[in-house]
Amino acid sequence: MANVQMNTQERVRRLEAHPHRRERIASLLTVVEDESGEFKLADDVEDRVIEEVRRMGQEAMQGGANSPVEKATQIALDSGELHRDGKKNFTGSPHSAT
Repeated sequence: MANVQMNTQERVRRLEAHPHRRERIASLLTVVEDESGEFKLADDVEDRVIEEVRRMGQEAMQGGANSPVEKATQIALDSGELHRDGKKNFTGSPHSAT
């Protein structure tokens, strides 16, 4: 389990390193604080928080270009070593003569 007792500077540094996560956390705070009075029931707040956390989980699993595999893939695509789309050039093995 991650160390939850980090100082404020460390939290800010980590959020600054991941702008998409910072936006998701800000969205969670907006829901929880509910300054607009949008939510009338605790169940509505709970549903929205669950939705936001699921989105955060999906984003974390997708990882964007932050994972080593995605970075390597992007480098290979950029260098021309790898082609993501396109038609295969292989037409098959020739039939053997009988």
